[in-house]
Amino acid sequence: MLLKLSDVRGFSEAISVLSDIVTEVRIKVDKKGMSAVAVDPANVALVSLKLPASAFSHFESEDQELCVNLEDLKQIIKRAGAGSTIVLERKENKLSIGIHDSVKRNFLLSLINIESEEKQVPELEFHSKISMPSALFQRAVEDASIVSDACTLSTKKDSFSVEAKGSLNSSQTEFSQNEAKFSGESRAKYSLEYLQKFVKGGKISDVVELQYRTDYPLRVDFKGSAELTFILAPRVEEE
Repeated sequence: MLLKLSDVRGFSEAISVLSDIVTEVRIKVDKKGMSAVAVDPANVALVSLKLPASAFSHFESEDQELCVNLEDLKQIIKRAGAGSTIVLERKENKLSIGIHDSVKRNFLLSLINIESEEKQVPELEFHSKISMPSALFQRAVEDASIVSDACTLSTKKDSFSVEAKGSLNSSQTEFSQNEAKFSGESRAKYSLEYLQKFVKGGKISDVVELQYRTDYPLRVDFKGSAELTFILAPRVEEE
C-alpha cells in the first residue's frame, strides 16, 4: 500500500471531527479510495468518512483494513502544514505516515484490534431535506446551545427553523427559501452536544445537507474534498 495526499486540509479536518465523536476506527482502503464508518460509545451517533481515490496524488493499494486510535492519528496529521504531502504505507502491524515538506518526517502508528462488528451507513427514508450554507447552520446550532442541550428542527411549507427551549430561556433561528432550500414538513428534536461536533464539518464544505422526518434519525452531509456523513438518533419529546 502506498498512498500520497497532496491536499491534506480536507483529510486533516475530517480526522479531527471524527476524533471528537469516536476514539478508534476501522479504515478500509480499496480501489475506490479510503472509507471509515464508526458508532460513538453511547450508540447515539454514527459517522462516515469517504476519501475517493481521485483525491490522492498517488493511489496504489490492495484491499486493506487499518484499525487506528483516532486521537493518535489526529495528532500526527496535524503536523502537516499547507503545502505538505502525506505518504501512507502499511508496514506489517504499523502504519507509516510520512510528512514531506521542506524536510521529510516519518511517524509509525501502531495498528490496533477492534472487536466490534463492521458498521454500515443505514438506508433510511426521509421526508424533509434541507440544503444551506454550513456557516448559517453552525450559527443556529451555537445560538441554540446557549439556552438548552437539545434543539428542535422544524420544516414547514415556507420556513425551516432551529429552536431551543431551556427552563427559563429560548432561541429560534428561522430560514426562508432565500437562505436555505428545503422541502417536506417535519419536526424532530436532537442533541446539541452532537450537533456542535457535526457542524465542524463545515470546514471541508461550504454547504450542509440535512435530511430527517418527524421523530426520526437525522442525516447530516458535508461533501468537499472528503465526504463526511453523520446519523443522529432523535430525542423523543416528553409528554
